[in-house]
Amino acid sequence: MKKVNIHEAKTQLSKLVEEASRGESFVIAKAGKPVAKVTALSAPTGAQMRRLGFMAGQISVPKDFDQMGRDEIERIFGGGV
Repeated sequence: MKKVNIHEAKTQLSKLVEEASRGESFVIAKAGKPVAKVTALSAPTGAQMRRLGFMAGQISVPKDFDQMGRDEIERIFGGGV
């Protein structure tokens, strides 16, 4: 595994991150001692990703949604303020 010092990591960060994303992990060292390992994350891609709105048009919310169960809620917690 490649080992780079902090100065080199700062000056070549974009290149090093690109390499890491391709699976070429590396270690950042300070004064010759390893302090951090940079490796690719296994992020979901394509069909694995969860999308907002993926059920659009498949679910309907009743117009009186905010009033549903009102009587029971008032009975349990007491009505009025």
